[in-house]
Amino acid sequence: MKSTVRTKDLLENFNLTLVAGEDGIHREIVTSDISRPGIEMTGYFKYYPKERLQLLGKTEMTYFLDLSDAEKRDRAEKLCTDVTPGIVVSRGMEVPEILVEAANKSGVPILHSPRKTTRVISRLTNYLEAKFAPFTAIHGVLVDIYGVGVLITGQSGVGKSETALELVKRGHRLVADDSVEIRQEDYDTLIGNSPPLIEHLLEIRGLGIINVMTLFGAGSVRSYKKISLIINLELWDQKKQYDRLGLDEDTMKIMDVKLPKATIPVRPGRNLAVIIEVAAMNFRLKRMGVNAAEEFSERLTTMMDHDKDEMD
Repeated sequence: MKSTVRTKDLLENFNLTLVAGEDGIHREIVTSDISRPGIEMTGYFKYYPKERLQLLGKTEMTYFLDLSDAEKRDRAEKLCTDVTPGIVVSRGMEVPEILVEAANKSGVPILHSPRKTTRVISRLTNYLEAKFAPFTAIHGVLVDIYGVGVLITGQSGVGKSETALELVKRGHRLVADDSVEIRQEDYDTLIGNSPPLIEHLLEIRGLGIINVMTLFGAGSVRSYKKISLIINLELWDQKKQYDRLGLDEDTMKIMDVKLPKATIPVRPGRNLAVIIEVAAMNFRLKRMGVNAAEEFSERLTTMMDHDKDEMD
């Protein structure tokens, strides 16, 4: 799944002014790559990436202004193709009339920015890469626990939302309940958020829908969070052997990213919120280089070696 981005979205989200080509503001932007048509200004259009957003900085504009009128018209007409989503002119530079005419004729929007070229490229690229990031949705609950994004999964009715409610009561922050929208922003980064329709809402069986932000305040919710740990809740299975030391690290793959995963068996009397809270703290400790399970294993090995030496 991928978002559809149109040129009008840039006008709505950035400090840009439409100078020409109003007919084309609904054109679709299909890539996050931004082109600076420097070589094209010399007349070489063989490899012109016309489907990209074009950005004219001080260098390109200065070269363009030094051309003859015939050359300016030629370059302007070739820049403005039927698929070019837009031309951004940075640094508050004046847009030449010849370029305005070509843009109006072909329906290519010209967007004017007062910002420096590098700043414009950086902000537009970040925005487009976030929009075009691979996207999926997972059934679960996402909570920010001590700065760790914990995705709680499990079968329907196992107690995910009730556990999230207890975590919110303990001072942690809800990101999403029931459906978590996930986008891969980098090769190893997953960002989760809630669908707009159910943002800040929790469904508790017996109570119905509750608004977490209204009940617990603005500090109890977050709009989005990087997912670092997955906790899978499952009903206690007497025949299954559960990890008692924590030496076996399980993982779960979402899109291209593998995340550490812990399976917690659910049965009456277990305080799941506290267990998940401790799992998040333990995850933070491991990232700092402290692994209690490995320390215990080493201590046990040392003790066994010591006993063996004494027996010998």
